Amino acid sequence: MFAKKILICDDNEGILDMLTLVLEDDFNVITEQDSLNIYTLIEKEKPDLIVLDLWMPALSGDLILKNLKKNPDFAGIPVLVISASADGRNISLDAGADDYLEKPFDVDVFQETITRGLALR
Repeated sequence: MFAKKILICDDNEGILDMLTLVLEDDFNVITEQDSLNIYTLIEKEKPDLIVLDLWMPALSGDLILKNLKKNPDFAGIPVLVISASADGRNISLDAGADDYLEKPFDVDVFQETITRGLALR
């Protein structure tokens, strides 16, 4: 059986490294720091779940999310948004996020949220 594929897009390399360490034993993890590359990666990799930082340079997570949910090819991919922003939850859910975690978050809660998100697929 093939491992589920999770795409993580965050402009913070430390976050990408930490989340990869948490997930890499159970999942195929693809990471991207540059939000401008996200659509190409989604087309190429066809992830089972996307973890998306809300506030990134170039393209913000809420803009990416709105575009994904409008595209019938991508609309079914569950998206978990992560952010340190106080108003991030409302912005993310309004944009169509399937779930939201506020940074910093507990690793066990993150793993539970990933499992819940993959169950949506």
